[in-house]
Amino acid sequence: MKISEEQLQLVDKQIKRIIASGNYYSEVYKKAGISGVSSPEDFEKIPFTDKADLRNAYPLGIQAVPDSEVVRIHSSSGTTGKPVIIPYTAKDVDDWAEMFKRCYEIAGITKKDRIHITPGYGLWTAGIGFQAGCEKLGAMAIPMGPGNTDKQIQMMIDLESTVLCATSSYALLLAEEINKRGIKDKIKLKKGVIGSERWSEAKRKYIAQELGIELYDIYGLTEIYGPGIGVNCPGQTGMHIFDDYLYTEIIDPVTGEVLPDGEPGEIVITTLVKEGAPLIRFRTHDLSRLIPGECSCGRKYPRLDTISGRSDDMFKVHGVNMFPSQVEQLLGMVDGISSEYKIDIAHDESINRDIIMITAEAEGRVDFAKAGEEIKRLFKSRMNVTPKVAVVSLNTLPRSEKKTQRVFDHRED
Repeated sequence: MKISEEQLQLVDKQIKRIIASGNYYSEVYKKAGISGVSSPEDFEKIPFTDKADLRNAYPLGIQAVPDSEVVRIHSSSGTTGKPVIIPYTAKDVDDWAEMFKRCYEIAGITKKDRIHITPGYGLWTAGIGFQAGCEKLGAMAIPMGPGNTDKQIQMMIDLESTVLCATSSYALLLAEEINKRGIKDKIKLKKGVIGSERWSEAKRKYIAQELGIELYDIYGLTEIYGPGIGVNCPGQTGMHIFDDYLYTEIIDPVTGEVLPDGEPGEIVITTLVKEGAPLIRFRTHDLSRLIPGECSCGRKYPRLDTISGRSDDMFKVHGVNMFPSQVEQLLGMVDGISSEYKIDIAHDESINRDIIMITAEAEGRVDFAKAGEEIKRLFKSRMNVTPKVAVVSLNTLPRSEKKTQRVFDHRED
């Protein structure tokens, strides 16, 4: 999907604003001889940017407005390197809430709903985004934040929450706990708005079934407002991205080539009207594709397919490049294996060889030994790697209230 004339004009304004601000990117663009854009070809000459640049500009080097216009900052929840700090103006905060409101509306949520918000509050763009969109919509916000599962469930029952907002990991934990307590009939949830991490189809089916709800993927990242910049509609054919606020490209993560609609690659986003920290051609490292054609729901917003992983999630064993999404896909082919798994990679000094260990949960009806052999066979035939495999009972692996870490690379220790 080529950038439109209207979007080009907005990008041109952004570049001129950035240069006038004297911020980190103003120097980047001056050195590159970029003073604006007037054609798609001009736009594609603008260099990509990514999180490393934002860390280089720490703490507020990307700010493009005076301090007097900044009403809030947020920070990414990443655990490595310097944090990324993003300043917001009052308009940025309102624009974000408006996009989030659209997400709720697209999911069929109305002001009559009671929205149970479990993502964290604080520096990261989680709970506060869900709440701002809820208030903009006019629905009742129940701002629980993460943790204290007993209280979460009690409030869910007492307040008759109809919408659950959570990471898929915490939605799974809640679903398992409600199932274990036999209180599904006391839960009034109808819909779930799930974000923050990629999740497998097996996990999706389990959560939907155990909680008896419709599930909606919400998309976003701190650098680009936060969660709420896109959501899938009831047609479940991809996430609508709001192209009056954002321009989305898909590129080859290795070459940087812009790919046509339908081709999988890395998502690159340009903020068209963001004031506090405008970003042009920001590499998200999320992997997806732009779905060609129009959605059956009639909305004209472009659609991103389900996030399949991250280009920086890749790990290498025995010279083979692998992604967690590939592991999930193989595990999903084995009967009775659940959506929960863990990958441990280590170096065995005794044989001077890297080893990979897959720990996967399975239903009690399954022959664990046979399931383990089937997992080994699939890995060998599909990926040319033979892992060590441990099949364990359901609920053996730890559950998380936030994002679940799947890959533990002990070779770096």
